[in-house]
Amino acid sequence: MDEEIYQLDENLAPRIVSAKTEDGEEKIEVTLRPQTLVDFVGQNQIKEPLNISIEAAQKRNEPIEHILLYGNPGLGKTTLANIIAREMGGNIKVTAGPALERVGDLAAILSNLEEGDVLFIDEIHRMNKTIEEVLYAAMEDFAVDIIIGKGPAARTMRMPLNKFTLIGATTKISLLSSPLRDRFGHVFHLNFYEPEDIEKIVNRNAKILSAEIEPEAVSLIAARSRRTPRVANRLLKRVRDFAEVRFGGRIHKQAAQSALDMLNVDQHGLDEVDRKILHAIIHKFSGGPVGLNTLSAAIAEEMDTIESVYEPYLMQIGMLERTPRGRKATREAYKHLNVENKYRPQEELL
Repeated sequence: MDEEIYQLDENLAPRIVSAKTEDGEEKIEVTLRPQTLVDFVGQNQIKEPLNISIEAAQKRNEPIEHILLYGNPGLGKTTLANIIAREMGGNIKVTAGPALERVGDLAAILSNLEEGDVLFIDEIHRMNKTIEEVLYAAMEDFAVDIIIGKGPAARTMRMPLNKFTLIGATTKISLLSSPLRDRFGHVFHLNFYEPEDIEKIVNRNAKILSAEIEPEAVSLIAARSRRTPRVANRLLKRVRDFAEVRFGGRIHKQAAQSALDMLNVDQHGLDEVDRKILHAIIHKFSGGPVGLNTLSAAIAEEMDTIESVYEPYLMQIGMLERTPRGRKATREAYKHLNVENKYRPQEELL
C-alpha cells in the first residue's frame, strides 16, 4: 500500500504548497539550509537534548548513538542529519530506503564508511526487510555478516566495520518494524513550526537570496507556508521572482499579496485542490460525513492521494474531521469559505 501511495504522490502535478522536493529544487534548497545547530531555527524540543548528546559523544571521542528522525516532509530531517555529521566532524553518506535493493548495496556503503562517519537513510520505512535484518548487526556490533558460496558449502563470514552513526528519517514511523526502531538510541519527532519561527527562517533566507523584504511581507509568506520551512522557502522564491518583475525587486506587502494571490495560495496556505475538497464536502454532501470513496468520485481525485497528500494538513488546521462514518467539514472550514450560515452541528443532522 505504501508503495502505491508513494508512486501516486510522485506523479502528482507539482503543487506550490507541497512539502515534497520538486525536480531541480534540491540544489537551491541546500544553499538555504543552516550549517550548525545554533543556526537551526525551531524544534527546541530536539535541539537541546541533541546538543548534549553531541557534546557527550565528543568528550568520549566516540560516534553519537544512532538517531531516528520522524515527521512530515519538509520539516528539516535531512538538514538535521547534515548538521549532526558536521558537528561530529565526520562525513555523511546519503541514501534512501527504496534505493537499497540488494544486501550488497548496503554492505558496499557500510564498508566504505570511516570512523565517526554518518550514514543517512531517508524513507527508511521503505527499506527491504532482508536488508533491514543485515542492518541490525551493523548497528549493534558494527559488523556485517556475508554469506559466501551456495548450498551445503555456503558459510558465513563476519566483516568488521568502522564505528559509525546511522540516522534514519521517516514520514511514517508506524511502518517501521519494532526491532529496527528499538535499535535507535535517540528517537526525535519534528513538529510543525510556530509562525514566529517560520518568520525567522523567511528573514534569514531572504538575506541569503539577496532579496529586500519588509516585515509585513515576511508575515504574509510565513502565514501561508503551512508551518513548513520547505514551503516557506518555495513561496519566498516565487514572491521574489514576482517582485523583481512587477515591483522593482523590493518585496513589500503589496508585492507579496499579489504574488500569493496569483499562486492561488490563501491566508491559511490552502491551494485550489484543498478548497475543492472542502467545497465538495460542504455543498455536495451537506458538510458530511461522506465516505472517502464517494468524495474521491466527486472531485475526481484518487482516494490514496486525498488521504496521504491533502487530508493531513486540513486536519492539522482543524478544517476537516475524520469520523467513523466518513469525512466531515468543521466550523472552521465553513468560516474560511464564507458559508458559516450553513453550518449545523452534527447533532442537528441526526
